[in-house]
Amino acid sequence: MLKLDHAGIAALIPHAGAMCLLHGVIDWDAERITCVARGQTDARNPLRVGATLPVLCGIEYAAQAMAVHGGLTALEGQRPRAGYLASLRDVRGTRTRLDDLDELTIEATRVMGDANNVIYEFKLHASGAPVLSGRATVILDIGAPAPQASQGAHP
Repeated sequence: MLKLDHAGIAALIPHAGAMCLLHGVIDWDAERITCVARGQTDARNPLRVGATLPVLCGIEYAAQAMAVHGGLTALEGQRPRAGYLASLRDVRGTRTRLDDLDELTIEATRVMGDANNVIYEFKLHASGAPVLSGRATVILDIGAPAPQASQGAHP
């Protein structure tokens, strides 16, 4: 059962239409999120290169999961800040393409962060088999003020 559907995801992230790649959120808490995607088989997927969807496009799926996590964990009443992918580390793929997989599971775990940046580890898998993994550093929009925790609250 989905805890958040495609429409809920689209309301949290700036990606619209076909670029909103995630189908739903299965589970999430303060440190992690698990999402599913099913549109990678669609010939109209905007990330396709010719007839295929390269495995490295999975990074965009992971980035969107991180963005949804940021939106879900933003302080109540605060608009989530935009994030920009600054670096990738230890990216490993086990295959060359995604378009031949029926459903992807995307997991992102917040490793550390502060008001200006966050580091996530991400994993994509299909039917329990690993597809892509790595670590991403996201810089939060420095033009937007950092959300302020209420006095006495701990981040």
